[in-house]
Amino acid sequence: MRRYLVAGNWKMNGTLASAQELARAVAEGVPDESSQVDVLICPAFPHLAGVKEAVGNARVRVGAQNAYHEKPGAYTGEVALEMLVDLGIDAVILGHSERRHVLKETDELINRKVRAALEQKLQVVLCVGELLSEREASQTEAVLDRQMEGGLNGVDASQMNQIVVAYEPVWAIGTGHTATPDQAQAAHAHLRNWLSSRYNPAVAEGMQILYGGSVKPDNAAELLAQPDVDGALVGGASLKPELFQPIIQAAVDAAQ
Repeated sequence: MRRYLVAGNWKMNGTLASAQELARAVAEGVPDESSQVDVLICPAFPHLAGVKEAVGNARVRVGAQNAYHEKPGAYTGEVALEMLVDLGIDAVILGHSERRHVLKETDELINRKVRAALEQKLQVVLCVGELLSEREASQTEAVLDRQMEGGLNGVDASQMNQIVVAYEPVWAIGTGHTATPDQAQAAHAHLRNWLSSRYNPAVAEGMQILYGGSVKPDNAAELLAQPDVDGALVGGASLKPELFQPIIQAAVDAAQ
C-alpha cells in the first residue's frame, strides 16, 4: 500500500515569526509513527532555516518551493540546490503552475531542475496540470503527457523513488473551484497509466500522486478516498493549522 503525503505549499506568505509558529502548530499535530501519512511543509526561502529549527525532531519534513539547476556561482537572486541540502531540506516543489504560467518556466527548464535535484538526492514534487481552456478543449490528457514527458526526460526508473507527482488543475488553484472526485481520479489514473507505459508497472504502482487545487477540510476526505489519489498538495488551507490539520486527519482516516 502506498503511503499518503500531505504537503503544504506556503507560497510567498508570512513572516519568520508566523512561519515558525505555524510550523510548530503543524509539528504538534503530526500523526505518530504508526500512521501511513507523511507531512511536508514548504515555506518561502528566507524562512527555511527557521522553520527547520521550529519543527525540531517532529515527523515533519521541510521542503523548498523552487531552486535553480546550476551549481553555486554567479546567478544573482537564485538559490542553489546545494544550499538547500546544506540546510537539511528534504524536498523541492518544481513545475508549479504559478512558475509555469506566471514566471514562464518551460518543460525544458523544469526538467533541468528535476535532474539537478535528483543528483542532490532531494525528493522532487513535480507539478502538472491543465488550464481551464485546455480542459474545455478536451486536451487534459495531452497536456499531462507533455508535461510528464518533458519534466522527466532523462530520468530513469531507478530514480523514480525520489519523485512525487502532484496533479494540480490550474483552474482549481486558489479559485475556490475544486476538481470533482471523479475528475481527480480520472486524471490520477491517467498519470499512473502513463508511468506504467513510460517506465513499468512497479514504478507506476509505487508512485505517490497528490491532488492539489483548493483542497479544504470539507472536500479532503472524498478526494483522498479515490484509489489513485495518494495525498494532497495544499495551498491556502496549509497556512491555517485549524484547516491543515483536518486535511492531514482525512489522510490518516483514508490510510486505515
